[in-house]
Amino acid sequence: MVQMYIYIGEVLIKTKILIVEDEIIVALDIKSALNELSCEVTDMVTNYEDTLKSIKKVKPDIVLMDIYLENSKDGIETALEIQKQDNIPVIYLSAFSDDETINRAIETNPIGYLTKPFKKSELKSTIKLGVHKINQAHQYTIDKECLALGYDYYYHMEYEQLFYSNIPVKLSIKENALLKILIEAEGSLVSFERLEYLIWSAETVSESALRTLIYRMRSKLEYKLIETVPSFGCKLTTLL
Repeated sequence: MVQMYIYIGEVLIKTKILIVEDEIIVALDIKSALNELSCEVTDMVTNYEDTLKSIKKVKPDIVLMDIYLENSKDGIETALEIQKQDNIPVIYLSAFSDDETINRAIETNPIGYLTKPFKKSELKSTIKLGVHKINQAHQYTIDKECLALGYDYYYHMEYEQLFYSNIPVKLSIKENALLKILIEAEGSLVSFERLEYLIWSAETVSESALRTLIYRMRSKLEYKLIETVPSFGCKLTTLL
């Protein structure tokens, strides 16, 4: 099976794709092809309004956009509205290949254009090319999108990934939760009781669980990055 991922730095993130297609059978065929590529289909919608609602819930990496949407604003108008909010790459699907339609589509700077009917192999190759273009772009934007923590550590909030310089640092789910809480506290001290509540919620844990978690985190980072105050809590020492 071919694996399709978006790169964030050196980290592989499964490609998230929104399908906007008003023909249900076509949408299901597209979803099947994307599953074979190990892509994550965030949603299947049929019109302008549902497209915008879906993107607010889960931001996709790519939108597969049918140009003609029955009883709705068309795909190009929908793409223009999306781009007012966020620069999500679009691949158009259309039974129309006339100059007027293509010229309108070009104005939205799509990363691909498939003319219906298309073969599954054509869809796959278009997705691969689109992912390649996105990965190339991410190589130049990773530093801007990451939050500098200090001591050459960076954190990508959307993808919940820690980097040391450009090298990804592997964290467990609990370690990542701890780091996000401290980042969101913006240098303020967070009590141990608050940390236990946010990380474990209703789970029953031993008294040493949090202490062990913090120890593991400090061993993976520059130890000065996390400051602990005995019997009270801890915080990040610097956010550049």
